[in-house]
Amino acid sequence: MTPEFVVEFAKQAITLTIYLSMPMLGLGLVAGLIVSVFQAVTQIQEMTLTFVPKIIAVFLGLLFAAPWMLDQLTTFTMHVFENIPMYIR
Repeated sequence: MTPEFVVEFAKQAITLTIYLSMPMLGLGLVAGLIVSVFQAVTQIQEMTLTFVPKIIAVFLGLLFAAPWMLDQLTTFTMHVFENIPMYIR
C-alpha cells in the first residue's frame, strides 16, 4: 500500500461523506435562514424556535434521501470489498 493510495482512498471517503451530508446541511441552512427572517420580522427571540424547524427539515430530508444515501454507501462499500486483494499488494 503506497502513500498515494492511502491519500486517494481517504480523499474518496471524505468526498463521499461531504456528498452525502450536503442535502441535510443545505436543508438545515435553508430552514435556519427562514426562521431567522421570521424572527427578525416579528421580533420573537425564542431559542427553541430556531432548533425545531431545523430538526424537522433535516429529518424530512433524511426520510426522502435515505434510499439514495444508502445506495451510495452500499456502492462505495462494495467497491472497497471487491478491491481488497488489490489493496494488500
